[in-house]
Amino acid sequence: MKDNNWIEISCLEIEQPIGVFYVGKINWQDLLEISYSEKRRIIDEENEKEPSYFGIQRELSDRRLKEISHYVSYKDATFPSSIVLAIPSVTKIDEENDIINVEFDKTNNKLKLRRDNKIAHIIDGQHRIFGLEKYKIDNPLLANILNFELLVSIFVDIDDDNQSMIFATINKAQTKVNKSLVYDLFELAKTKSPQRTAHNIVKLLNEENNSPLKGMVNRLGKANDPLRETITQSTLVESFIKYISQNPMKDRDILKRGKKLDKIDGKELNSKFFRNWFIDNEDHKIAEVIWNYFSAVKRHWPLSWGSTILTKSTGVIALLKFLSPIVNKIGVNKVITENEFYEIISKIDIKDGNGTESDFNTKNYIPGAKGQSDLYKDLIKKSGLNT
Repeated sequence: MKDNNWIEISCLEIEQPIGVFYVGKINWQDLLEISYSEKRRIIDEENEKEPSYFGIQRELSDRRLKEISHYVSYKDATFPSSIVLAIPSVTKIDEENDIINVEFDKTNNKLKLRRDNKIAHIIDGQHRIFGLEKYKIDNPLLANILNFELLVSIFVDIDDDNQSMIFATINKAQTKVNKSLVYDLFELAKTKSPQRTAHNIVKLLNEENNSPLKGMVNRLGKANDPLRETITQSTLVESFIKYISQNPMKDRDILKRGKKLDKIDGKELNSKFFRNWFIDNEDHKIAEVIWNYFSAVKRHWPLSWGSTILTKSTGVIALLKFLSPIVNKIGVNKVITENEFYEIISKIDIKDGNGTESDFNTKNYIPGAKGQSDLYKDLIKKSGLNT
């Protein structure tokens, strides 16, 4: 008979220099019931000259929790690495009485955890756990049918010093994956997605002869030729994927489940003018519009192209933002030609030139969001599209 006072999980006992711990799997709702985290914070204590610090965790990121709460519902959602927990073997009630929290049956490799509110301290993995908690709060009717087991590594009676060192070691060793590499990996995907489409378009623009961006894209985030490869794949993708999808991961999940996306019209099509082509498998039209657009830009500023901020993140982000009002001016349902783009772009009076001779310089348009915004405003104003 199942004992509701205990959670029983299959575990392996692991021995390493730090000591013995247990690796197993646990249902996500069971883990939510027993786990807690202590974020690192200052505690003001009386009679202490120096402030004391408590906890080992960072502040939770609301953005990350939201991302995870959406992600766990996707068809291919996975957390393949362990959540690391520390559990005291007993909880002291008073000087004479303790409550047992953990029992390990070595014969059957079963670990029993007391089903008590918050006995398991999260050493690593708080965003995964509380992202699942947010999913449960936001989707109360769906939570009970979400089948999601989690890998856990459980340390019993480990002291605070070792807990902090485990956390530091795990997180110090992690290197954030470059976003350009992430987009490049979508080439291997079998399922159609906005990310794969965007990657394929960037690849085509970078590799095809006569492309205005031939050889200029840094595909993996680390340039082989820094003077030539001035645009990262992630900058390009994220600057035009918004015209395909408001939520690329959600669209990918819908398509992976074999369902269809709904086509759009009206105001929604004005902001996502590539979407219907994507849905109709006409990605070549998206590529052709972007190709023609950059060809017109290069044609108007041939000296600045490749030698100034025009072909770096400041210029590319501003240019692809400027693409939207042009497309809406000419027409959202047509493949706009280079000449049609050039007719508008040629009106823009920003001085062309090699390097510092051009008005596309860091003095006029400083690196970062302000420079991008200033350039976009100038493109709008000088093109006459703001009238």
